[in-house]
Amino acid sequence: MPSDLVIVYHRQPYEEVEVDGKIEFRENKSPNGIVPTLKGFFGRVPKGAWVAWKLAEDPSNPDFKRVVEIEDSYGKYSVSRLPLTEQQVKSFYHVTSKEAFWPILHSFKEKYNYDPVDWPTFREVNWAFAEAAAAEASKGAVVWVHDYNLWLVPGYLRQLRPDVRISFFHHTPFPAADMFNVLPWRKEIVESLLSCDVVGFHIPRYAANFVGVADSLFEIEVPRREPVNPDFIVEGTALSERRVARSISYKGRKVEITASPVGVDVDYIESLAQKPETKDAAQQIRDELGDRKMILSVGRTDYTKGGADQLMSFERLLEENEHLHGKMRLMHVSVSANRNMTVYEEIQNEIEQVAGRINGRFGTFEWTPITLVSRAIPFDELVSYYCAADVAWITPLADGMNLVAKEFAACRIDGDGVLVLSEFAGAAIEMGSAILANPFSYRSMDRAILQALDMPEDERRGRMERMRETIKRYDIRAWAEDQMAGFAGAGGPLDDSDAA
Repeated sequence: MPSDLVIVYHRQPYEEVEVDGKIEFRENKSPNGIVPTLKGFFGRVPKGAWVAWKLAEDPSNPDFKRVVEIEDSYGKYSVSRLPLTEQQVKSFYHVTSKEAFWPILHSFKEKYNYDPVDWPTFREVNWAFAEAAAAEASKGAVVWVHDYNLWLVPGYLRQLRPDVRISFFHHTPFPAADMFNVLPWRKEIVESLLSCDVVGFHIPRYAANFVGVADSLFEIEVPRREPVNPDFIVEGTALSERRVARSISYKGRKVEITASPVGVDVDYIESLAQKPETKDAAQQIRDELGDRKMILSVGRTDYTKGGADQLMSFERLLEENEHLHGKMRLMHVSVSANRNMTVYEEIQNEIEQVAGRINGRFGTFEWTPITLVSRAIPFDELVSYYCAADVAWITPLADGMNLVAKEFAACRIDGDGVLVLSEFAGAAIEMGSAILANPFSYRSMDRAILQALDMPEDERRGRMERMRETIKRYDIRAWAEDQMAGFAGAGGPLDDSDAA
């Protein structure tokens, strides 16, 4: 049966578990995160489908089941699985996406590696995704494509199925033209995105950058820019944008440009924070700390996250403030992204070396300044740490959004706690009541963490109250409604009222 909504995302929407020699499909353990969020849209349509890739030793094996039917708490939906070889995955994802695209999207030009890219393989994989989506979609269906590793899917899909409505959502930053245009495939990528009916981003700055890139490469029409929602303007913040184009036109087609920050499931996170076992675990953490304050940092091992820079800020803090020795502990959670990639292994090694040096310089038998965790912490357990922390220290060098910051605020049903947040995280345009820090400035980083540690209770509670109001207003449901509104208005040729 054809599907009214087809979601195209590289990950499968379930966990595969082997039981007695057979593979079982199980729901994701936590309903928090992008995959469960996307699956929630299937409840809004009569029939939904998901397109993802699956590792296969032999893609031509006739026993490989390309389409499976799933029934879980989100309803019934099809999953179209594309069999990719290990070499295809390495080329398409680990090399092209992570070594060429990722550094440019995050404005790390010095990390960009063009030489090993196999562009024909990237095209081939994107074509396979487009074919699968075309096969699943009913007439006039919405096909929702996610993220930069599938940049070419919209263009191919428009060739295969001109009747469908195509929406693309970007989960990373989108840089300005002088950075993006480093990519030699820039015109092919952007022309594919201009085949969409809707192109979505987290924040207005990324949307404005996309319009600027498109304008640098093609003859597009840009209507007048409109004021940005005041809730997404924080004075003095690096990523604030005051006006942005809501649409552009290209070759007679209108492309809606949306900026809608993805949120978290506040109700679900609050329910976890209210559990007696969560409160008990948080109290145990507090008891173990004693009178010491706890600083919590959570992120992936990636050069964009600035983990080593943050640790060096902590080292300066200890060098210059001897009175803080023994009075605080940093729990630094840096989860390895992919140890098979040399660049991530190097970052992990650097983090471990800096943390070891700090503990060696300042630690005593009674006090270890840093607890370094390099494994993924189950979300239920992480909520206990969010609840127990005095300060959440989230200072990426570049980040499309950063949901950790929002999770921390959602957990603080006690109304206390301080968030130190990088002004280069997309979340900063919503969470202006955090202490905003510039991670490229020693003075800004060091001053921010000192301010957080010394903040009076009434100020802490006032700031937290404002942040919690914001993340509740713009939670995951608000994002879902924005996306559905975009789908409803998508499609069709340009009419006179759309012209600039």
